[in-house]
Amino acid sequence: MKKTKESKDEQESESEFLAWKKAKTIDKKSADKSKKEESFVPGVSEKQTAENLAKARAIDPFKSKKAAAEYTDAQIQHLDALSHIRLRSGMYIGRLGDGSNQNDGIYILLKEIIDNSVDEFIMGFGNRIDVSIENNIVSVRDFGRGIPLSKVVECVSEINTGAKYNDDVFQFSVGMNGVGTKAVNALSSHFRVVSVRDGNFTDAIFSKGRLISQKSGALKNMQANGTYFEFQPDEEIFGKYSFNLEFVEKRLWNYAYLNTGLTIRFGGRDFTSENGLLDLLKSEIESESIYKIGSYRGEHLQFAFTHTNAYGENYFSFVNGQYTSDGGTHLSAFKEGFLKGVNDFFHENYKSEDVRDGITAAVLVKVKDPIFESQTKNKLGNTDIRAWIVAETQSGLDDWLHKNPKEAELLKQKIEANEKLRTELNSVKKEAKEAAKKISLKIPKLKDCRFHLEDGEKGAQSMIFVTEGDSATGSMIGSRDPAFQAIFSLRGKPENMYGKKQSDIYKNEELYNLMMALGIEQDTSLLRYSKIVIATDADNDGFHIRNLVLTFFLGYFEELVTSGRVWILETPLFRARNKKDTIYCYSEAERDKAVKKLGAGAEVTRFKGLGEISPHEFRQFIDPKTMHLTPVEVQALKNVPPLLAFYMGKNTPERRDFIVHHLKEDIDA
Repeated sequence: MKKTKESKDEQESESEFLAWKKAKTIDKKSADKSKKEESFVPGVSEKQTAENLAKARAIDPFKSKKAAAEYTDAQIQHLDALSHIRLRSGMYIGRLGDGSNQNDGIYILLKEIIDNSVDEFIMGFGNRIDVSIENNIVSVRDFGRGIPLSKVVECVSEINTGAKYNDDVFQFSVGMNGVGTKAVNALSSHFRVVSVRDGNFTDAIFSKGRLISQKSGALKNMQANGTYFEFQPDEEIFGKYSFNLEFVEKRLWNYAYLNTGLTIRFGGRDFTSENGLLDLLKSEIESESIYKIGSYRGEHLQFAFTHTNAYGENYFSFVNGQYTSDGGTHLSAFKEGFLKGVNDFFHENYKSEDVRDGITAAVLVKVKDPIFESQTKNKLGNTDIRAWIVAETQSGLDDWLHKNPKEAELLKQKIEANEKLRTELNSVKKEAKEAAKKISLKIPKLKDCRFHLEDGEKGAQSMIFVTEGDSATGSMIGSRDPAFQAIFSLRGKPENMYGKKQSDIYKNEELYNLMMALGIEQDTSLLRYSKIVIATDADNDGFHIRNLVLTFFLGYFEELVTSGRVWILETPLFRARNKKDTIYCYSEAERDKAVKKLGAGAEVTRFKGLGEISPHEFRQFIDPKTMHLTPVEVQALKNVPPLLAFYMGKNTPERRDFIVHHLKEDIDA
């Protein structure tokens, strides 16, 4: 249950002034009486207190290790822009990572370069972009106008320098802040840019943002106009990394879907789309759609939509070609316009949850001056576009429904089925009302944290660990940060919810409590935590529980997965140590490497359960700075139903045969 702001303020006040709460008000009479009583003798001596205080100060990580220098003109330092990007890379690209997550920094660098080439295409210059990745060196060649030759170095190295501030040159660009290419330059150990214009060129090479060489002149062999970029992300910043080509290809497909007529060549393939967002939805859910995918294409607004038999809502929203994973005003306006369009067409007053349950839609808007809520552009903040998008969505949908009467009838049937299901759910909810009252103040098996998503920046790091049993929970409670880390403990293996009705959640106390703990009963947008982390043992039972929890999320709250909210906690399988050092290993290869490093006398412990790890050790495994998280990702929504049917359905003989034929010969027990 969500806490009100008032109750939170009361908790904070209670926490901050605990000392006052415990203190006693001493009036004159009691003061006189206390004089006659024996003086209070503290349990710890003054000497011991001083020693304890000295020890505490000694481990203060921020204590001054040297006297402060005199504050004069000589102490004022200037940090150039590219050095600042290297120092505070998170401000510019959001996160670093090793390439195992599709939002890791190396993919943001690739995006920033391709964005420039796409902007050229949008303005009508060049309809092809060549991309290659070899040995972690990325190259991108477009066939646009090319950067003006005398400004090449400035455009890739000086912040707030570029033509994207000029409306006559770039009207609907994503990279309006003049930072993108400069960030790539600053965060690359090798960065090269070549601009070709009418038989002449400028070629500049940088390293970590510093210019190494520059040359200009006439081309010996004529080439088409355009710009060539080449960069290698710096391992000093990113550590060891590698590009996942599936992530790269998915990004390239998005560029193709959003820019009909553009061809991107990568890995010997052409990424191109004739029907834009319609093709995007076809690739995601065509086989699961209830009716033919609908679409609308205006000058500055495009959308495609359909319904499936899945629960919840799924959206792919874009602004000027930028994927906005957290939506924004354009997405909320589309939802409002879609509801109005449906009700106007059918002359009904359907509820929004009935119209949108099961919907999958893609929305693209082109905005002249986009205002994003972060540097990584995950959420649009423009408020002046709402009325326009609502009106055009409503009219565009109405036009499509008139032209497609069969699909309109199927949409109506889906809405009425949703309405009927909601009515059934309401009756089940009434039966669960008493149970809900009991858990409204304290949800069983939930150890909550202080801040949640609704608390803004304070709750941005909030997470809930869905753990396996009291043993694992015990280790976590002793090592978590109660400010932003919550824990929900499962009793064991939850029920397999594959193929069951949504109303069955209310008949399963444990999963009902989990839903209430997450705050998603009414809408997944009301999720209370930034991350849902599944933390189970690294054994067969643990993997089974993990699959059952994922089946629950994918079956009823698919959007939690598609929006990147669900993660798997990876804990070490082995601990290798000698008298001096301890190394935690996440694989057999890491174990063997650690044993070799520590020597013959190394002691190796195999962790078979989370409960075997002490709270003292566990702390580093759930510390946001050091914990290993693997995102749960869906490559295409259409893959989910057959995947769940095979692994969690009633086809036991097929599944048994599959397991038998894929058993590993050497299993480490």
